[in-house]
Amino acid sequence: MLSPYFKRTSISTLVGLVCAASAHAQTPTTAPANTAASNQLVLESATMDLKVDPCTDFFEYANGTWLKNNPIPADRSRYSAYDEVTERNLTALKQIAEAAAAGEVKSKVGQLVGAFYASGMNEAQIEKDGATPLKPQLDAINNIKDKQQLMAVIASLHKQGVNALFGFDVQQDAKKATRYIPQLMQGGLGLPDRDYYLKTDAKTVEIRNKYQAYVAQMFELVGDAPDVAKQNAKTVMDLETRLAKASLTKVALRDPEASYHLSDLNGLHKIDHFTSWPTYFNAVGLNQPGQLNVAHPKFIAEAGRMINGVSLDQWKTYLRWHLANDYANELSSPFVNAHFDFYGKTLAGTKELQPRWKRVLAKIDMDAGEALGELYVAKFFSPEAKAGVLEMVNNIKDAMRESIGKLEWMSDITKQQAYKKLDTVMVKIGYPDVWRDYSALHIDNGSYVANVARANEFEFNRVLSRLGKPIDRNEWGMTPQTVNAYYNPTMNEIVFPAGILQPPLYHVNADPAANYGNTGATIGHELTHAFDDEGSQFDAQGNLKSWWTKQDQKQFLARVKTIEQQFDEFNPIDQLHINGKLTAGENIADLGGMKIALQALRKSLKTKPQAAEIDGLTPEQRFFVANGQSFRSLIRDESLRLKLATDPHSPDKYRVIAPLANMPEFSEAFSCKGERSPLRHGSKQVIIW
Repeated sequence: MLSPYFKRTSISTLVGLVCAASAHAQTPTTAPANTAASNQLVLESATMDLKVDPCTDFFEYANGTWLKNNPIPADRSRYSAYDEVTERNLTALKQIAEAAAAGEVKSKVGQLVGAFYASGMNEAQIEKDGATPLKPQLDAINNIKDKQQLMAVIASLHKQGVNALFGFDVQQDAKKATRYIPQLMQGGLGLPDRDYYLKTDAKTVEIRNKYQAYVAQMFELVGDAPDVAKQNAKTVMDLETRLAKASLTKVALRDPEASYHLSDLNGLHKIDHFTSWPTYFNAVGLNQPGQLNVAHPKFIAEAGRMINGVSLDQWKTYLRWHLANDYANELSSPFVNAHFDFYGKTLAGTKELQPRWKRVLAKIDMDAGEALGELYVAKFFSPEAKAGVLEMVNNIKDAMRESIGKLEWMSDITKQQAYKKLDTVMVKIGYPDVWRDYSALHIDNGSYVANVARANEFEFNRVLSRLGKPIDRNEWGMTPQTVNAYYNPTMNEIVFPAGILQPPLYHVNADPAANYGNTGATIGHELTHAFDDEGSQFDAQGNLKSWWTKQDQKQFLARVKTIEQQFDEFNPIDQLHINGKLTAGENIADLGGMKIALQALRKSLKTKPQAAEIDGLTPEQRFFVANGQSFRSLIRDESLRLKLATDPHSPDKYRVIAPLANMPEFSEAFSCKGERSPLRHGSKQVIIW
């Protein structure tokens, strides 16, 4: 449960877990990452295609050979450098989980991970049980007698991780970041985004039809006759379409102000006077909610009208569907296969289901990830990697400070506030200083579904318990084994888990130019998020509060608009263009991250000179190649369409070529002039940070 303002880079995490064997990585027996024995370099010249002109297609120049030699594995919708690392992590985590399940890890977290993994790998019992593990929840739904009881059951389902009707969370108050408050949000959809319910093009209509058929299939699996299942699927589609119409778009959700409406129980009743909110809050364990954020009041109002006007039988149908759908991957193979056929094949184009061990590890990572992470870090993380990355972070922060000082469009008044925010950014590397306490979570070798439900309820209660307590600055929003990084504006922190700090993304002994082009640019990317079109609305203390002069903000937004227009021009597939407004924050961070990482490299080379050329490339050329290689990836058409519709990150190719077109330093490094300029015709270079 993370802040809606939480920023992530576009890289694979263990949550997806659709990996295949790495083309370059060593399969680990004892260590997957940064060890003294590893000699892998971050820059891999063998992946390049030197026949391609770097000025006209740098993505192909940096990655052409890799792209030809690495077809997407059948159990993946895409494949990238980050997936190579994730696969290596998975092999390590499998070793840990199997040892724990065999009783070889005696610690409390080892016993928890072992029991969780054993229950998930007990395929014979899971197949035998079928839908039986859902019987208590299905009975509770079927026994609903009135609208008050409906809200109590919705609360119970929320605690068990079911996405029913709306979202509830406890997060930092965006305008008073020193406290936690309850939040009500839009939710309750089974398709990836509201537009999948509302668009009328042939492809979207086809997906809707397949979704409705999948919903009917799931109703049959929980015992409905085919004709009843078909009618129930229509009921679900009708209800979800109403919710979709009341939902904000992905672009609108990028505005933090659009998701902030401070209220209390009386104010909530004015927004929605139909719903028995005291019943809901009591059922989740919150007797006195006090102030709360009704993040999306129009949605909550429509949900209330629906609660009042829709029959109990229809709501029972809707809740049965979301329960079955959200637990499908933990049930027997008919449920798993039906779920994969729609979400994996139809939406993402994935050809084959992952092996069970990967799916179980994904679930443990999601539901008890720090327990798994504690075991992972103890065995595999290098202190040298942490020290090396911290040095890079400090150098890049210094470069960011210098860059801000040189901005001609920003006044000294605003610069002072920018310095203050930069100096206040907290840096977390590797793993938490304080591990999560799982002593209250009961996991055993019995029912896998029951373990997942208890883990969901444990996390729900843990988050709820934050109310009234000081902000926990030690808390992490990702597990240590995650191959990812993030910036959180309400914490004003950048976080780099251990999982990302390994080859081919980072190595302590690698050429500095390669490290800065890869991990350095990621550090710069996350740091720039503090100053992108969303992060820039939060002050040094994490409050949603303007610190800009009006003129400076006008100058900034004009530059953001230019970035949006540049990306609007790209159409990666079927005349589907990148949405410049949806991807603006990530595009700003990509450009800013590269510029300040290069600046930090240049400063570093003055005190620690490196070879003038390696493999015929200068340090600056190696920097750019390493950055391009960090985004090497292949993606299936279906997954690309999904990404363009829902993801705030641009497709990887454009995350390489578009920032470079805005960097004179790149053109200088590769002598790109005239017809060979990487800048698209009619575009102009833009520099923000």
